[in-house]
Amino acid sequence: MRNNVEFSTIDEYIATFPKDVQKILKQLRVTIKAAAPDAEEKISYQIPTFALKGNLVHFAAYKNHIGFYPGASGIKTFAPELSNYQTSKGTVQFPLQDPLPLDLIANIVQFRAVENLKLAEMKVAKKAKR
Repeated sequence: MRNNVEFSTIDEYIATFPKDVQKILKQLRVTIKAAAPDAEEKISYQIPTFALKGNLVHFAAYKNHIGFYPGASGIKTFAPELSNYQTSKGTVQFPLQDPLPLDLIANIVQFRAVENLKLAEMKVAKKAKR
């Protein structure tokens, strides 16, 4: 929630930021869409989310950075490429003053999409065995 406003769309979320931050958020959104065209856009935890057989990635803007949330597997798999950024178990912070590493973000999203689809297939196969 930003300024005590609840969002129902990513457009509503992005519109609450200054124009320079909106531009960055729109760039990030386009990159994610291109990397996972079948993913569904939604708001989850009051931040922009892409879902594909479950949550794929989330993102949010803060005072000094863009938070990108690809989950623990996304951070762990791309740890060497993310070493210049502040990370935690499932989060990376991209400083607002630096250009977004769009190719890296696209690679992480594609990795997560494959991961989610494989997990969904495994669940279906497991149910079929019962």
